[in-house]
Amino acid sequence: MITQPQAPAPLLDPDEERRRVQTARLLAYRDDGPLVAVLRDRIGRGVPPVPAALLALVAVVAVGLGGVLDPGRGAIMLVPVLAMVVLVVPTAPRDHLGRFDWLVPPLIRGTEFLTIILLGLAAGTPKWLLFVLIYVVGYHTYDTVYRTRQSIWPAPWVFRAGLGWEVRLLLLGAGAALGLLTWVTAALSLYLGVLFAVESVTSWVRLDKETALAQASDDLEASPEEALEQTTGEADKA
Repeated sequence: MITQPQAPAPLLDPDEERRRVQTARLLAYRDDGPLVAVLRDRIGRGVPPVPAALLALVAVVAVGLGGVLDPGRGAIMLVPVLAMVVLVVPTAPRDHLGRFDWLVPPLIRGTEFLTIILLGLAAGTPKWLLFVLIYVVGYHTYDTVYRTRQSIWPAPWVFRAGLGWEVRLLLLGAGAALGLLTWVTAALSLYLGVLFAVESVTSWVRLDKETALAQASDDLEASPEEALEQTTGEADKA
């Protein structure tokens, strides 16, 4: 049987590959959700992410210090949420390769957590429940960072199912405006906790099984002397 010679695989430019991985990591750390996924291609080039994220943080801090949320319910509760969404969503199309663009994910996460706290305190939501929600989102962030540093990328559906920072905040803002923030926070914490925990555990278990199977396959192909050396560190010198 005659086969055509296979063309050699094109060599990747190391700098281009580094930029691609850096962009992918920072976009994963942002934890954008379905709303950003829909709008990203419709925004054009987007706006510089660092100034916009900083401005969003300043706006939320100003809302908190100004006592704007004191009524505890009503449309005014949507102000910090809308400020963050309007300012940060347009940054999504950017490649995040600027010198300080690594600041964007922590700025987004910090502003998200601050908004949750301000809404919860103004609406009288139990503090322990706010802590649970922040812990669940923080765990998801940690899991994402740890995986990508091991070159293991979470499936895209995880970010969509996790709603992203923008949909989570919109739900909380709507709940606060309607006087239902405690119930929305509890439901969101339960849903996200189960989702992130189950997906994380199953992914790591599956990875461990694949690693064990690959190791077993390598051991079957090794000679007895090589297998003994891998197990004990000493080859049989008989």
